Amino acid sequence: MLAKRNGFSLIEVMVSLVILTVGLIGVFNLHIISKQGSYESFQQTQASYFANDIINRMRMNRSELTNYQGSYSGTTSAPAKACDVIVGGNSTCSSVETRLWDLYQWERMFQGDNEKSSGTNVGGLDSSVACVDINGRDVTVVMTWRGVRASSDGLSEGSTFAKNCGTSSDRRRALVIETAII
Repeated sequence: MLAKRNGFSLIEVMVSLVILTVGLIGVFNLHIISKQGSYESFQQTQASYFANDIINRMRMNRSELTNYQGSYSGTTSAPAKACDVIVGGNSTCSSVETRLWDLYQWERMFQGDNEKSSGTNVGGLDSSVACVDINGRDVTVVMTWRGVRASSDGLSEGSTFAKNCGTSSDRRRALVIETAII
């Protein structure tokens, strides 16, 4: 009579381990790609917030609307007067002082000055540039930043104004908002 053998052979165990390893590597790669996608989505949300922030600031200071036009990359120096809104009272700043303060604060936000780790900015957008174009009451705000992975240029099919905002590259991401301030 032949003896009946139960259990697994060493070869079966090795094949099972190889299959398990290949599957786990795939799961880990999927996790990395999903984290990159999540971060790209977070950057897009931040860019939308920053663009809407400056639009709201312009709405609050309509008399200086045309003077908000320009290209901003975090180089604006602090104005002589801080014009934060005083709780329970009015600000004592002129509309020009308010515009200068608005632009300074806005640049600090999208450059990440509000979040620091060991003295280094960790918030905001990576290598960000913002451009504002005013044509009468029509306002175009373009936010550009450097994405995590290479793809196509975020403004390869944009308007001439938008294309000139930031540096063209395969990692440039962009958000363009067009609105009217009445």
